[in-house]
Amino acid sequence: MVKCFFAVDLGATSGRTILGYFTPQGLITEEINRFPNHLIETGGHFYWDIYELYRNIIEGLKIAGNKKDTEIISIGIDTWGVDFVCIGKDGGILRQPYAYRDPQTEGAPEKYFKRVPRNEVYELTGIQVMNFNSLFQLDTLRRNNDSALAHADKILFMPDALSYMLTGEMVTEYTIASTAQLVNAHTRKLDSQILKSIGLNEKHFGRFVYPREIIGSLTPELQQLTGLSAIPVVAVAGHDTASAVAAVPAANKNFAYLSSGTWSLMGVETQAPVINAETEALNFTNEGGVEGTIRLLKNICGMWLLERCRINWGDTSYPDLIAEAEASEPFRNLICPDDKVFDNPTNMEETIKKYCKDHNQPAIETRGQLVRCIFESLALRYRQVLENLQRLSPNPIEVLHVIGGGSRNDLLNQWTANAIGIPVIAGPSEATAIGNIMIQAVAAGQAADIASMRQLLSHAIHLKTFYPEHKETWDVAYLQFKTITQ
Repeated sequence: MVKCFFAVDLGATSGRTILGYFTPQGLITEEINRFPNHLIETGGHFYWDIYELYRNIIEGLKIAGNKKDTEIISIGIDTWGVDFVCIGKDGGILRQPYAYRDPQTEGAPEKYFKRVPRNEVYELTGIQVMNFNSLFQLDTLRRNNDSALAHADKILFMPDALSYMLTGEMVTEYTIASTAQLVNAHTRKLDSQILKSIGLNEKHFGRFVYPREIIGSLTPELQQLTGLSAIPVVAVAGHDTASAVAAVPAANKNFAYLSSGTWSLMGVETQAPVINAETEALNFTNEGGVEGTIRLLKNICGMWLLERCRINWGDTSYPDLIAEAEASEPFRNLICPDDKVFDNPTNMEETIKKYCKDHNQPAIETRGQLVRCIFESLALRYRQVLENLQRLSPNPIEVLHVIGGGSRNDLLNQWTANAIGIPVIAGPSEATAIGNIMIQAVAAGQAADIASMRQLLSHAIHLKTFYPEHKETWDVAYLQFKTITQ
């Protein structure tokens, strides 16, 4: 009988459940089921279908439960950040949760800062200002007299809401809560002053927990549905990026990470928040990490740009698109990936083409030119953010670890190394699920800490290193990028 950990890993476009366990030689994982995570668009709003996510988790548990040679030790759930569910006094979900790309929060930070000074919020939370942060979502719902919020007894972030559906226990996990701009970066607790500013208090949230704590066990209803026993559900790093960063196979502290997926998140680990005038001006964020760490990072628009373009391109494979990009002219077109026009346009391809035209660049004529524009622009944007991190980090940055789905993109990894001028180590691609499993393993006493698990990972998984090339060419391109995007 193999004793495994069951990881639920939910992203903004898809989700999966994975079984994993550690051996003296490394890590064994098996994907149980994979499923899309569709936005629901209705009435001018975007929602997540939490019931469909729950149904797919149950399906994964059923499949895993039917494996005769497997015993599940625990379950852990991670998701994207900021979004939440309103729970009524009777314990019921009051409405499908709004998605962070919902347009209702456009201009929301500015409205909030008319009442509460921006610098005070940053000094308390250390969180970058993005219009979809939970703070601004909640303030918007208050101003709009939202009925679900008005009747909410509890507010649960996405992984906590799904854990509640599995266990009946309501918690607020630290790493996911830290994305909300509601947690005091210094005390690592919900900040009463911030909550009061939006008409809430700590009673509106579940029991505050940290990674490795037990949330509860599968309810009798779920045991009957899945054929499983009262398996414990563990609070992993509920924010998917926090779980992914836990799985960075770093040899020491002198590294930066790039979690590359729909979003690109670039940062470093620190032992304390870095909150000062420069981090505020640069809009850097201090999110909660594992084992008392802080993730000092910057959100960068990532594969969202390409994924939105691919909607119009049918079933064209990534290798085909990469080959077309590689064959196209270098540095012909560049964009600022974080320009607001790319947040959620109706047609991403046309929006990129218009951006290039508006910035006096040649017209994009082929798909390869468009893909190359995206990849080169991302690589140069990574350099821009890394330069800031090198000034802010308490440790020197000697290498960039690229984790997540983007770590499989050899062309972008090589261009990133060329742009930033230091080695790029790619892998693991399944960092989020691996980090989820690692935290469960530490909670179960199978490892002493995350550092020892990182050492195991560095030897157990295939990593690929990319070294900088063509420095002068990329230095010239970087000057071009800064001129275009300023």
